Amino acid sequence: MSPVTNTSLILYLSLVLFKNVLGDIEAGVRKPLKFNLNYPSEPLINFTELATRHGYVSEQHTVITEDGYILTMFRITKGRNCRRPIKRPPVLLMHGLLMSSDCFLDSGPNAGLAYLISDLCYDLWLPNIRGNYYSRRHIKLDPDVDQDFWDFSNLEFGYYDIPASIDYILHHTKSKKLNYIGFSQGGGSFLVMNSKRPEYMEKTGVAILLEPGTRHTYTRSRLFRLLCETYLLYYPLLTDIGEYEALPLGGIVQKLTAFLCKDSIAASSGCRLALGLIDGPHPGSVETETIKMLFNHFPAGTSLKNIVWYGQAVNVDTFQNFDYGASKNLQVYGSVQPPAFNLSLVEVPIVIIHGRNDFFASPADVEWMASKLPNLLEQFYVEEPLWNHFDVTYSRLTSKYILPKISEYLKKYSN
Repeated sequence: MSPVTNTSLILYLSLVLFKNVLGDIEAGVRKPLKFNLNYPSEPLINFTELATRHGYVSEQHTVITEDGYILTMFRITKGRNCRRPIKRPPVLLMHGLLMSSDCFLDSGPNAGLAYLISDLCYDLWLPNIRGNYYSRRHIKLDPDVDQDFWDFSNLEFGYYDIPASIDYILHHTKSKKLNYIGFSQGGGSFLVMNSKRPEYMEKTGVAILLEPGTRHTYTRSRLFRLLCETYLLYYPLLTDIGEYEALPLGGIVQKLTAFLCKDSIAASSGCRLALGLIDGPHPGSVETETIKMLFNHFPAGTSLKNIVWYGQAVNVDTFQNFDYGASKNLQVYGSVQPPAFNLSLVEVPIVIIHGRNDFFASPADVEWMASKLPNLLEQFYVEEPLWNHFDVTYSRLTSKYILPKISEYLKKYSN
């Protein structure tokens, strides 16, 4: 057995042990447990409470998809530093893999994109994709009982969740269009939507894709690749023992990291090192307080099937649907191979903002994606050579390196 397989087996056995021996804590006891472990109070409050605490007017909304998923979406209606009338159209800001809308608040009012964009006087909406802790509900299915709840991957995000969020925002605001900002998976899912549901291209003014994730052939994060490939390898065994949810908030991985990283010394040393091992290193970019905060919201949960899709994605050279195997692919798609998403159909004006030190969405994969898009306005590389994937959500330097470009295109496509 190879060293990689041995490592994968150890990781797999650890996942099963954590789930079946230690188990997940129930939602009703999460807060008391965290208080007993001396957690700071701030991570216990939700998006609207945190935004309000920092002087931002916010709301909570409920969106129901065509296939019955109940999604939570937040809105910041007025930035604390906005001194002018609110601009139109509204702006949708979508999070990435294993994240929630909270990721855009974690670095605080001086750096969090939710704060900074609303301070530019935009009506900002932040959805949560199915399966994370804000959107773990369905009109019929119980996520703790029904395995069908977890039968989704990136296709469903683009086909159901983003369209439902867009329709809700446009109906609520009486606007004909919105401007879209998608980070990582949130960028890839936007492209899925437009390749599968072209009618939504008329509803978007401009799409700003931050470190977008599509093809992952050249992903440089060894830990990310190992995790996804391990889930892929043991997918049948995990489903056989009833595992359909991956890395939820309140699961053992999130509980341990949140507990360990609540300490300032641990956060500034071991937890910072862990971030550097997962993504490209960028010393001095992320504040210690942000590290303490982010691990209370990350990982936020998704389906096992979605993580398995990433395990497939790192081993192919295209951006494609979920691969069920030849026999089931014939049933589902009518072909032995899963069809690729046709990026040439995406005619929405698109801006790509990217870093050269991104270990998840590598420059080679982003260049490949960019070459397929028919209406690419600009592919902008961040000036800072060490800018990486997590910097979009957690860096203290977002206002310097990416906000000006975001502002430039929002202004161009706004009234």
